[in-house]
Amino acid sequence: MHELSLCESVMQILEDNARLQGFNRVKALWLEIGELSCVEADALRFSFEVVSRGTLAEGATLEIISVPGLAWCLPCGKHVAVKQRFDACPVCGNFPLQVSGGDEMKIKELEVD
Repeated sequence: MHELSLCESVMQILEDNARLQGFNRVKALWLEIGELSCVEADALRFSFEVVSRGTLAEGATLEIISVPGLAWCLPCGKHVAVKQRFDACPVCGNFPLQVSGGDEMKIKELEVD
């Protein structure tokens, strides 16, 4: 379950920014997670709850914003929505698609004290 290590990295980012920006507590956290990122939202929520215990983010609300998968089809030149890697192009049915979005995970917003 790589979601645990992802949450540990998020906590490190929060702690580093708390020192730099002078906040003591995270009340809410919004994460953008791409559909192609291979991150399981329920596992991430559970991991966040575990990793945040005893930290500045304990009890914080975790909001997950789903970002659609996007790809560029080389044969037809269209930007298309995809649900998983290696899908065929929904426009022309060909396979050489280049992922152009929806494979990331990033902190979108924080509410802090």
